Amino acid sequence: MPVPHDLLADLHLTADAFQALIDQDPALHKLHKDYNATDKQVLVAERNGTSDEAINRLRKERLLIKDQIERIVHPPAH
Repeated sequence: MPVPHDLLADLHLTADAFQALIDQDPALHKLHKDYNATDKQVLVAERNGTSDEAINRLRKERLLIKDQIERIVHPPAH
């Protein structure tokens, strides 16, 4: 059965800590909304028997958004 990704676990953040970051950064807030919308699309596609190609495309899109979120939340050290 399809299960949504736990973004907060992947980011090693509590819901409160992530919410505080979102409240301070409109770009992060938009990315989070985009991530959630794409995650829902993945779940629907997995449940509906959508082609593997389409599901993989959605998963890649979700991963790209997660990577953008990760760079904001945990910026690389210089």
